[in-house]
Amino acid sequence: MARLSIGVLGLTELFVSTAVHVLFGFYIFSTAVASDLSQVLTDCLKPNVFGLGAKEMEEQRTTKEKVAVLEGSPPPIVLVHGIFGFGKGRLGGLSYFAGAEKKDDRVLVPDLGSLTSIHDRARELFYYLKGGQVDYGEEHSRTFGHSQFGKIYEQGHYPSWNEQHPIHFVGHSAGVQVIRVLQQMLADKAFSGYDTSEDWVMSVTSLSGALNGTTRTYYDGMQPECGRSMKPICLLQLCRLGVIVYDWLDMAWFKNYYNFGFDHFQMGWRKTGITGLADLLLGNTGPFASGDWILPDLTLQGSLELNSRLSTFPNTFYFSYATKRTRRIFGLTVPSSILGIHPLLFVRVFQMCWWHFPTNASPPYKGYRDEDWADNDGALNTISMTHPRLPIEHPSLLVVDDSKCHPLQPGIWYYKIIEADHIFFIVNRERAGVQFDLLYDGIFQRCRKHVVRSSTPILPITH
Repeated sequence: MARLSIGVLGLTELFVSTAVHVLFGFYIFSTAVASDLSQVLTDCLKPNVFGLGAKEMEEQRTTKEKVAVLEGSPPPIVLVHGIFGFGKGRLGGLSYFAGAEKKDDRVLVPDLGSLTSIHDRARELFYYLKGGQVDYGEEHSRTFGHSQFGKIYEQGHYPSWNEQHPIHFVGHSAGVQVIRVLQQMLADKAFSGYDTSEDWVMSVTSLSGALNGTTRTYYDGMQPECGRSMKPICLLQLCRLGVIVYDWLDMAWFKNYYNFGFDHFQMGWRKTGITGLADLLLGNTGPFASGDWILPDLTLQGSLELNSRLSTFPNTFYFSYATKRTRRIFGLTVPSSILGIHPLLFVRVFQMCWWHFPTNASPPYKGYRDEDWADNDGALNTISMTHPRLPIEHPSLLVVDDSKCHPLQPGIWYYKIIEADHIFFIVNRERAGVQFDLLYDGIFQRCRKHVVRSSTPILPITH
């Protein structure tokens, strides 16, 4: 009877979680469509004061939408979205960073695979900036069963990018790990035909960044025993089925509007047919079968494995904003408010407060304690967001007063802990109000005024 009750509670939670996520996804999609339709109607009603014909007006619109190419100085600021995110050009005029990119003239917002692996997204980010055809790497592509080459960028968005013309990166959620993997690839000279180095990156700013993984992945359906595979019945399985059908239908308008990023797996019906769809749904082929997608990279085990190959570099400046919507009451960790947490995240905030690693599974690392991972923002654990901790702790400094941190030193993770949920500073700026401007103005001003690189070489902090 007890087991039956637990099963019913689990299915109820799955139903509620699925409904909330589907409704939020529909809200985002419909908001984008409504905004675009409004813009189209506005443009149609505008008088053609210059006497332009329809063809000339279309050419004018196309010219405006051409690739924004930046050159020279000051260094551009590149905003990298997280899981289920999108860059400029997707979802119409909707902004993942809620318009923060308008605060500076030299900001780029790349559109990367929203569910693709950290590795694949890092490769895409490089070619987005430098130009050329995305090369995922021969060995990696063979191992995970997808095409080695992907999208072609006829023109890079910052083709002069090099050690003399470095970049400031800001990553939200999983986006910061994409940046760190990219910097490691630059240090390892992993891009054929380019003489890269870690000094191509001037600074890294992590906003609610998944630096050490999250226990939420286990609630969503990843197996805590291994951190690589999914439970048979879970939210992620439903997500998997939806993504496979979406990619298999391969409807151009929808994929231009929003893309999960799995084009290099060639899952469309023209390539796979009905039998291919069956193989994908049964988990025999595709990214979910090979494990080359983002969720395995976000478990504690996956993050530990990823971090074991990443360094904190001595000439790069690192900053982190860790978020939390929890507090301690009578020795218990509970949500800090009801109205202050987005409905999408409230259930997960509560669940993550009470997470316990299964007793029949090996702890993800030596010294693991459940209570260390209790504080969270509904998507990530606060302990994960401050600075890289696993498998070794990187140099860090808790910032209480900004003025006492100057002059800033490279090779150290400066971090703050702020009261906010995981999506407080993205998509809808009205939720954060004045805090939105304070946060992004602070980030951009620091990039422009306070990050100064010394010419004296220092040894890196390695894994």
